[in-house]
Amino acid sequence: MTVQNTTASHPRPGGIAATWRRLNRPRGLSRNTLTAIVFVGPAIALFVIFVVLPMAEAFTFSFYRWSGYGELGDWVGLANFDRMFGHPVFDRALLNNFLIILISLSVSLPLAFMLAVLLADRFPTVSVFRAIFFIPYILADVAAGLIWRYLYDGQYGIVAATAQAFGAEAPYVLADRDLAIYAVLLVVVWKYFGLHMIIYIAGLQSIPREVREAAFCDGAGWWTTLRHVTIPMTGPTIRLTVFFSILGSLQLFDLIIPLTGGGPQNSTHTLVTYLYTFGIVRLNIGFGSAVGVVLFLISIVFAFSYRRILMRND
Repeated sequence: MTVQNTTASHPRPGGIAATWRRLNRPRGLSRNTLTAIVFVGPAIALFVIFVVLPMAEAFTFSFYRWSGYGELGDWVGLANFDRMFGHPVFDRALLNNFLIILISLSVSLPLAFMLAVLLADRFPTVSVFRAIFFIPYILADVAAGLIWRYLYDGQYGIVAATAQAFGAEAPYVLADRDLAIYAVLLVVVWKYFGLHMIIYIAGLQSIPREVREAAFCDGAGWWTTLRHVTIPMTGPTIRLTVFFSILGSLQLFDLIIPLTGGGPQNSTHTLVTYLYTFGIVRLNIGFGSAVGVVLFLISIVFAFSYRRILMRND
């Protein structure tokens, strides 16, 4: 006698109705989606309020001649951009930014890396040396600018004292159009190399000690190990500091204003101090917005290109 399976031919009571309700039920948000909205939503809202909307407004203002008071002024189209690219001070500011980037990459970062190599290992006074080199970065940029403005003073500063010790006349460094930018570059190296040193120390300490010990056991010297083991294994850290250094150089402002104010004769302006001086201080918000748009485009193109090309695997 054969017993037939009636389950397949006779579905459970209510089975079809339950399946129909499940298929036609409105789909709600999953738990993961709700969690993402709760945690990411505020960050996105802040980004839109403080980045997207201001840049949209700056882009709009850049097409007007407007002082910042009352309604938008006259529509001038691309006149602000045309004036900016034809302004010699803008060219000088762009060149100064390039010089700051060049010095940061060729002097500040190598100096920070070599000090990090020396201070990455633990010895009795290592914390003291790390603190000494990191203290300049802790100082507020405005305070650092004021301190160095006093040190460069031709009557009372360290430059004057050094010149008097050798019986020479003290130069007024910050009043010299040709020397002022080099004084700024020295302060930039002093101020920021400590940050990169700490980042490099963290990267070096993440390298397993066994790797370097194996290189020494195979007969590799200190320089060979540094070149073929240490530097390649800290590649992601080096690329990260280059990224920070270039973006920071493009946005340098707080250090320049108390140190030189962009002078003498507009010789030490960066793009941001140029925007501040010729846009905000002179109540030409339309022109300043045009400078801000150009600076934003330079920064965003560099950031995405750099991350896409050099940091895609980091």
